[in-house]
Amino acid sequence: MAHPILRPSTTDHAGHTAAADLLRALAAPARVAIVLSLRERSMCVHELVDALHLNQPQVSQHLSVLKKSGVVVGTRRGREIDYALADDHVAHIVVDALVHAAELREARS
Repeated sequence: MAHPILRPSTTDHAGHTAAADLLRALAAPARVAIVLSLRERSMCVHELVDALHLNQPQVSQHLSVLKKSGVVVGTRRGREIDYALADDHVAHIVVDALVHAAELREARS
């Protein structure tokens, strides 16, 4: 069953804090790239390292931030952990932010 659409409230301070925490967790280009990569399929750390051309400690650190914020979930598969988006909402936020940024760049040029 689909979730009912929530109507954001201007007085929901706890909700505002949670949304700001989520946006802070996404506020790094590498984390945006991780979210975009995980839109396609779940991936383990070494796959993300190869796809993003970052080193393993960087990817692991960014995944830790995303996991703590509830953006990604990890599932153990043998000796590796597969990471996936917790849900599609964050992917929509990231894609909308990228579209908005591109529109701003285009308008300024």
